[in-house]
Amino acid sequence: MAQSGGEGGAGWTVGVEEEFLLVDPDTRCGVPLAAAVLERAGGLPAPAGDAAVHLELLASQVESATGVCTRLDELARQLTAGRRRLAEAARAEGARLVSSGTPVLHGPVEVAPGGRFRRIADAYAGVMSDYQSCGCHVHVGVPDRDTAVAVVNHLRPWLPTLLALSVNSPYDRGRESGCASWRAVEQSRFPGGGVPPWFPSAAAYDAALDRLVECGVLMDRAMTFWLARPSSHLPTVEIRAADAAIGVPEAVLQAALSRALVRTALAELAVGREAPPPGGADGQLSAAALWAAARHGLSGPGVDPLLARQVPAPRLVERLLDLVAPELEETGDLAAARAAAARLLRVGTGAVRQCRAGGAGPAAVVDMLIEETSGS
Repeated sequence: MAQSGGEGGAGWTVGVEEEFLLVDPDTRCGVPLAAAVLERAGGLPAPAGDAAVHLELLASQVESATGVCTRLDELARQLTAGRRRLAEAARAEGARLVSSGTPVLHGPVEVAPGGRFRRIADAYAGVMSDYQSCGCHVHVGVPDRDTAVAVVNHLRPWLPTLLALSVNSPYDRGRESGCASWRAVEQSRFPGGGVPPWFPSAAAYDAALDRLVECGVLMDRAMTFWLARPSSHLPTVEIRAADAAIGVPEAVLQAALSRALVRTALAELAVGREAPPPGGADGQLSAAALWAAARHGLSGPGVDPLLARQVPAPRLVERLLDLVAPELEETGDLAAARAAAARLLRVGTGAVRQCRAGGAGPAAVVDMLIEETSGS
């Protein structure tokens, strides 16, 4: 098997960005306290590594980013410490930290301070007026942008399965939406979202971004809605398919599978196997696969984009694990990844657990998420 670089090199390094909501403990609705929470968090002990906390688009959102990791146990420690740091700061400011792809209960939406945030809100008008979305983004190291684009081409068929594993946003304004990932449905309203197009080179990718910026549908090259992309500022592929993870184990599973997919792609590229250009119906099949993942998660049918047919979603998870098993074994993560996927199928995705808690009403869902988010 072609290797993807020594430990610490391309295909080994991984980091995770987690977006969270801040909610009022009484109303369980969002509260615009991000600036105060982040200021307080800055005075608390940070996780080891280069972990950081950031503002997000809305004043009711915060983000925690791990440092660069090569071992999943270290990644888990940083994720846990980052969540607890933000949860402690939120509690001190009279709020609670929640990891959910969309809020359970709808509150006022207030854009965070900053000129770029304001321009984004103005550009997308009513689409932004009630938009609150949180994701779990995984960065995996690659040697250069041309390789990053070629890797993303290989990832395309598996992005809906990564979403299905992560679904954690079944609620829309206090009601069950019927979709496991309402976040994915809401993101579909923006231009150029979903599974990214196939590109022959980084130059072609950059030219496409320039055209979208010139057409006025993107602010700049750093802003796309595709579910995987070369990072605009890091030597990584950024995989953005997942809803905000309900707990650290779910975030670690996303990181493990995302890194293994990137490593599998690097191994293919090392022996000259590029992902083939898609056929004419590819866009519709990708959209169908993404829709099925958002609608059902792991609790119903999925769409196999390679075979172009409907299959049970758990079977797609099995196929994904089989595909990346050699790379998971190489990094020492195969047993843990299989156990984590089996646990997820047993206890249910975040969406299943939210709906289960919803039998006692939406407030009970928020309370469950508060506990799950910080691991208390």
